[in-house]
Amino acid sequence: MKIKMKDGSIREAGFEEELGKNAFRHTTAHILAQAVKRLYPTTKCAIGPSIAEGFYYDFEFDFRFSEENFAEIEAEMKKIVKENLQLRHFTADRKKAMQDMEERNEPYKMEMLSELPEEEEISFFKQGEYLEMCAGPHVAYTSAIKAFKLLSVAGAYWRGDEKNKMLTRIYGTSFPSEDMLEEYLNRLEEAKRRDHRKLGKELGLFALFEEGPGFPFFLPKGLILKNLLIDYWRKLHAREGYVEISTPIMLNRQLWETSGHWEHYRDNMYTTLIDGADFAIKPMSCPGGMLVYKMEPRSYREFPMRISELGLIHRNEKSGTLHGLMRVRCCTQDDAHIFMTPEQIQDEIKGVVHLIDEVYSDFGFKYHVELSTRPENAIGSDEDWEMATDGLKNALDDLKLPYAVNEGDGAFYGPKIDFHLEDSIGRTWQCGTIQLDFQLPQRFEAEYIGEDGNKHRPIMIHRVVFGSIERFIGILIEHFAGKFPLWLSPVQVKVLPISDKYMDYAKEMEMALKKEGLRCEVDGRAEKIGYKIRAARLERIPYMLVIGEKEVKDNSVSVRKRDEGDLGSMPIERFLEILHEEGI
Repeated sequence: MKIKMKDGSIREAGFEEELGKNAFRHTTAHILAQAVKRLYPTTKCAIGPSIAEGFYYDFEFDFRFSEENFAEIEAEMKKIVKENLQLRHFTADRKKAMQDMEERNEPYKMEMLSELPEEEEISFFKQGEYLEMCAGPHVAYTSAIKAFKLLSVAGAYWRGDEKNKMLTRIYGTSFPSEDMLEEYLNRLEEAKRRDHRKLGKELGLFALFEEGPGFPFFLPKGLILKNLLIDYWRKLHAREGYVEISTPIMLNRQLWETSGHWEHYRDNMYTTLIDGADFAIKPMSCPGGMLVYKMEPRSYREFPMRISELGLIHRNEKSGTLHGLMRVRCCTQDDAHIFMTPEQIQDEIKGVVHLIDEVYSDFGFKYHVELSTRPENAIGSDEDWEMATDGLKNALDDLKLPYAVNEGDGAFYGPKIDFHLEDSIGRTWQCGTIQLDFQLPQRFEAEYIGEDGNKHRPIMIHRVVFGSIERFIGILIEHFAGKFPLWLSPVQVKVLPISDKYMDYAKEMEMALKKEGLRCEVDGRAEKIGYKIRAARLERIPYMLVIGEKEVKDNSVSVRKRDEGDLGSMPIERFLEILHEEGI
């Protein structure tokens, strides 16, 4: 399709290309805004970008807008598409642009214009009567937008600032064909069925309360799941030569000033006063790790020194961004820091990549990799950043691991490799990360005695595998739709006696399974067996053992598997063999 650029030129790009997809959906956002202005002329427009799964537009309505208004807006959007309006690009000086936006009663556009230099040429796109201050790109004609759907409404503070007015954000998506749109909408419905907030409540895994927004409570079964992940993590890290530490969740301001967090991350930190001095609850664990490193003189003979921590961190996330376990204010980060010599950089990065690959493979995730480079708020010299970035690039090249470059998205202290895993319905989640850091060792004046007998500055890797345990659990819930693999299920076997007459034998089977280390429960309620089976299925229990007269007489169990149904009657020893074959 033809794409109109900011400079007025025309380029060809397919929807599968980033340029084409962004232009397609950005244009749909303009069509939405044009339809809204036709239907509700007093509405004020703010911004409307394309985003990963579609687009949104922020409006200020003078009435109570809801999703009930979608039908008439979509109908008007279809008219605009059929009109085949050309998107015409032109520029104007700031004074003329301000006049145009004032005439159209667009105060949010005027506010943005007022912040630009007077001499700046302002880019506009016009389609029919609708005029938008915009850099583009866009498709050439509105008729290119074949299929679209408005999805939801949310509140959004102007410019993301809670002190500003709350606007109405309309989310939507668009595709070149109805088939592609239908496939996406089906995926959205599947995602709703898998929503970890819904399943977390149904399965008794975690809870969220108004008394602590963004601070999840883990319930007994959820804590079993969390501890299973932690046990798995600890075994892998012990095997790979990591030593585990635990550092305090609160440290003084001086530490955070030394690390750079006070300057670069202060708005996301919770603070308090202790004995008249400023303290902050840690948003990450690395400064505490630096203090542990500096406790005693270090030698190159100790390197690489791999130090891990399951650190409880707190971040002051805005209330509008909180989302179940995916975006929280308190979480356990599976952090680790590796101290090394420059010569060890390549091997250590490769080792971390192999570890992350093993973990994601164990959970059945595919993934892709991005290399994030120096951001605008970076600290440190150009030479350090170049050396760090080259170190990550060379490791990825040596591993022959394909990667995309994400310009300007590194941490303020160093570049990073991000791992984006793909779940069972095709969504991607950024979880693991490897950050190469020359800055913190310098800021903390960390040293080691080299082979030459002189003092040197260590190189530091920051890395996480899960990211945060809480978020990873949320991803797992949705990935497996609550049907965790046997080894990870909070309850692996449910024993279902047909009546109270068989309760003693059911308890005997429960104890036999628990002696084998299995997580097992008996459903002793006075309900019919069909009800108990349905309840166990809703709980996503991997195996059910039905106990009745025949089982007691034959000293056996009748086995039902979660997705396969009845496996028949068998001795408990055979059932245990099946479980071991599956990998308990």
